Amino acid sequence: MKTLPDILKKENYKKIKFKVSKTQHLLIKAKINGVKGNFILDTGASNSCIGFESVELFLLEAKHSKTKASGAGATGMSTQIAVGNKLQLGNWKHIDFDLVIFDLSHVNEALVAFKAKPVHGIIGADILMKGKGIIDYYNHCLYLL
Repeated sequence: MKTLPDILKKENYKKIKFKVSKTQHLLIKAKINGVKGNFILDTGASNSCIGFESVELFLLEAKHSKTKASGAGATGMSTQIAVGNKLQLGNWKHIDFDLVIFDLSHVNEALVAFKAKPVHGIIGADILMKGKGIIDYYNHCLYLL
């Protein structure tokens, strides 16, 4: 009997490991525009995003956006957008990737309060759908095509 990893490997899916934090968040490493960062993998986030404080770090060209962001514990937050970026998760790559930029301080304050490390941003459902994502929670792996 073939295992899930065997089947996905045959289908050319890329395997990306993640960790589970003290707060039960899924933590994943990513490169944006060639710069490494720490992110939360969040199936409930419609768009991938980055905090305002990380714009320069990831070499983003932030543009004005009329869209307001909302999430757990916060609503109506001002946003910016950065278009045409490069994203890499493990060996999986996506070019021409758009990121929402907004204030992530409330997320990082909550993480630090639980003695967890802050993150640069969130990898959301936009990437999971683009890469036909499959999450293996038991083995702490994300698979993207």
